[in-house]
Amino acid sequence: MQLDMAADELKSVLNRLRRAQGQISGVIRMIEEGKDCEDVVTQLAAASRALDRAGFSIIATGLEQCLADEAQTPADKDRMRARLEKLFLSLA
Repeated sequence: MQLDMAADELKSVLNRLRRAQGQISGVIRMIEEGKDCEDVVTQLAAASRALDRAGFSIIATGLEQCLADEAQTPADKDRMRARLEKLFLSLA
């Protein structure tokens, strides 16, 4: 399944990933500088949430595309559902 996102959805996902990238860089810097553990964990949790939201958005787009594809056979739909479920659970 190829990822085919609308421009606004793609922009949102990329923004979330860039935010997570910045937060992870901040976490690395905080660890290197010996910052407070609670502050590090707070930043790490924020990065994790940003990654989760980006992942859920990508999975939702894939699910939407699969449901819209009327040409699939029932067996194809079952396989795709299983793949999407596995992807979803990998983020849970």
